[in-house]
Amino acid sequence: MDFYNTLEKIIICDNIPQKFEMFNDLNQNLDNFNFQSTQKPKIFEKASYESFCKVVPPSRVPRRRGFDTNEKRAVILHAIAHIEYSAVDLALDACYRFRNLEKEYYLDWLEVVDDEIRHFNLINNLLKKTGYKYGDFPVHNSLFEASQKTQDLLSRMAVIPRWYEANGLDANEKIISKLKKQNTPFTNELIETLNLILKEEIPHVKKGDKWFKFECKRQKLNPIKTYFEIIDNFFKDWKKKDLNTKARLKAGFTCQEINILSKEKIKC
Repeated sequence: MDFYNTLEKIIICDNIPQKFEMFNDLNQNLDNFNFQSTQKPKIFEKASYESFCKVVPPSRVPRRRGFDTNEKRAVILHAIAHIEYSAVDLALDACYRFRNLEKEYYLDWLEVVDDEIRHFNLINNLLKKTGYKYGDFPVHNSLFEASQKTQDLLSRMAVIPRWYEANGLDANEKIISKLKKQNTPFTNELIETLNLILKEEIPHVKKGDKWFKFECKRQKLNPIKTYFEIIDNFFKDWKKKDLNTKARLKAGFTCQEINILSKEKIKC
């Protein structure tokens, strides 16, 4: 069975239960698949969520303000659900796009897909409790567009796990801190879910770090110098910010990288 053609069908599928079922079937039958391929991967023109989500510029996505009404809670949960659903397709695409690598590479990213599906389902179940569903609010296309622009392994690992997902480690910690001030059944349940996601996202970033450095070694490149060359190219106006330093160190970031990225200098 062709691993990559199967992945393509899963990626473009826009029926969420069917998509997840297709992935589970693939993941449980990996011994039946051939990981070698001479075919070139497609560049997908639209994200699978575009059939049920209205896509708008990031500035037009609903603002996340407070937790005191079901709608406000739903806006927050919808934004997180969109990130988790996007992460499913991104991890699938990481397997689909970069071919004929070590089997360990594919096993790593299939494990990430499995985690992201579970994370999406956890958040989506909380969203349903507010009376809303995924697709009820507009979303932006930033992550999907980043995947379109990173068609080589080096830039993909730098931009998606080592930039966007690493930024998610920082954002998750800040959201949890704000939620702790509310102390309601809703916020407490969301905190528990976000803590689980944070714990499991660290290994995802670490996998990105691992394969970024793998590719740097293969191309005889300096990882730190190469990382910031890519980031400077993709995010020309990026600014230093407050980081979840502990999580980033666990995920493979060096002290040198953190001190370049962080508002505050740290000692390691």
